[in-house]
Amino acid sequence: MKELVAQLNRYAREYYTEDNPSVSDARYDKLYRELVDLEQAHPDLIQADSPTHRVGGLVLEGFEKYRHEYPLFSLQDAFSREELDDFDRRVKTEFPSASYLAELKIDGLSISLTYVNGQLQIGATRGDGTIGENITENLKRIQDIPLSLPAGETITVRGEAYLPRTSFEAINAKRREEGQAEFANPRNAAAGTLRQLDTAVVAQRKLATFIYQEAGETDFSTQEAVLEGFAKLGFVVNPRRIVTSSMDEIWDFIQAVQSDRDGLAYDIDGIVIKVNSLAMQEELGFTIKAPRWAIAYKFPAEEKEAKILSVDWTVGRTGVVTPTANLTPVQLAGTTVSRATLHNVDYIADKDIRLDDTVVVYKAGDIIPAVLNVVMDKRKDQVPMEIPQTCPSCQSHLVHYEDEVALRCVNPRCPAQLKEKLIHFASRDAMNITGLGPSLIEKVYVADLVEDVADLYQLTVEDLLTLEGVKEKSADKLYQAISVSKENSAEKLLFGLGIRHVGAKASKLLLEKFNSLNNLMSAEFEVIAEIEGLGGVIAQSLQDYFATDGAKQLMTELQEAGLNFDYLGKRVAEDAALSGMTVVLTGKLVSLKRSQAKEKLENLGAKVTGSVSKNTDIVVAGADAGSKLAKAQELGITIHDEEWLVNL
Repeated sequence: MKELVAQLNRYAREYYTEDNPSVSDARYDKLYRELVDLEQAHPDLIQADSPTHRVGGLVLEGFEKYRHEYPLFSLQDAFSREELDDFDRRVKTEFPSASYLAELKIDGLSISLTYVNGQLQIGATRGDGTIGENITENLKRIQDIPLSLPAGETITVRGEAYLPRTSFEAINAKRREEGQAEFANPRNAAAGTLRQLDTAVVAQRKLATFIYQEAGETDFSTQEAVLEGFAKLGFVVNPRRIVTSSMDEIWDFIQAVQSDRDGLAYDIDGIVIKVNSLAMQEELGFTIKAPRWAIAYKFPAEEKEAKILSVDWTVGRTGVVTPTANLTPVQLAGTTVSRATLHNVDYIADKDIRLDDTVVVYKAGDIIPAVLNVVMDKRKDQVPMEIPQTCPSCQSHLVHYEDEVALRCVNPRCPAQLKEKLIHFASRDAMNITGLGPSLIEKVYVADLVEDVADLYQLTVEDLLTLEGVKEKSADKLYQAISVSKENSAEKLLFGLGIRHVGAKASKLLLEKFNSLNNLMSAEFEVIAEIEGLGGVIAQSLQDYFATDGAKQLMTELQEAGLNFDYLGKRVAEDAALSGMTVVLTGKLVSLKRSQAKEKLENLGAKVTGSVSKNTDIVVAGADAGSKLAKAQELGITIHDEEWLVNL
């Protein structure tokens, strides 16, 4: 049976991965049926990598959360040659000899695959980059994902699952025949497929993958070598890529791909450019949001003309009032668009946008529909748009601060803000309260069960059962989900409060520094502002927020409700050898892997950063250290070698 499994897997790899089948479909089907018969007769001998696992039939109850061992970062976007040149300059300042690998940006769903001793153990979605969903059983149904690796490797790889255009067209043709709504585009169809509970549906839809990144430590020295290694392991890697140090050549590559875009077998939305050397990637490090060693060039958005029929003004969770245009429907990037943002009142004034105007509509980054400009030669007798003076939700007077482009409702009891704050508070990146989505929050809001986010923790099962459509089982599950969220690490709660300028990454940095919300609430402005990556704007926003009576009352209510106010991440003793020091690693390390060196420094209380500045306390310099060592010498910063760190 083992030999038959290996034979069938080889034939499948030739067909799906190498596009070079060595046997006929009939021959494959005959051998496959033999395997099925053998497995039915000897279920105790079924192999973990049997191709029968590709066939649907398993119906899942749901998906578990999965914490990624190595976070999945987003990439910085670029929309022009100038932005690519800026990226090139930043990299070449540190590494004049740097070369880049440019590859296609697949428009699909990011996935992570973990193999242990050669067997596929976990397949997960990206999620928020830290926590995704375990969709292993569904990913096993994608034919080009290896169920096992040839040499028993333990490895985590990253890639993109996508729906080929032919599969997309076939699925929509079938849905039309069955009278079902069609999928808007292949990406939506792929995402919906991987969240199916019936694995048979996943198996039928014929998704595919491209793998492009190894997570964690690797034996390879370049990104190109990583891709070549993936191909040898049986993964599908995209062959269309170049390696060059010239941004001119990369720009030519971008233009060539863009001209061929419509003829590809799959959707793409840009080109990803990465520093090819993995050692240089390590040196360049990360910003608060994205790697410094990579950038994603996004193709120019498709543009269409549409007429503005009316404008809706809505209040967000921070009180900003946003105008949205209702349009005559147009097709953009595979979807029907009938609404587009007008951004803010200053944008409307600058562009002189009026009701009944014909405007150019585009999708910003192929995601958000927006109005670009007015088609002036189609304007007749339209008059300037009336701008609201009062909040559309609570009728309070709207303000327009000098340093802002938007109108703002400053009434803390504004009902619209409450609803949006609840949605944000319960969202995945914040408190991640499963089941408490916008539709249910709308019901809670209409039922007048809460006045602020703290009231969520006063809800009973009986309260939830009063909501339309909520049955006993779902009420119990929701009550439990709310209760469980009390135990979240404090950075989730901080982000959930929706404080202006304080995002998820900033929240984590703040709690790493102060260890608890109580410490943060009493922290001095200067101490907050000095945190690398934050600064005075965030410090001021925090101080302004916690100074309000409303915030003081809310934090008291949350603490009394039993929510965790402490940071649950890695802690270091205050008297650790390098406590409070900022350390930079540079050059090639011999005895330690860079990740080991970084971990040791952090365990000793140090903050490890990627660049040398006047705030750097120590530089640990390995062999062939370059510009960072030179800068440290220039600034008179203490320099140690690797041996010092090993013996510390």
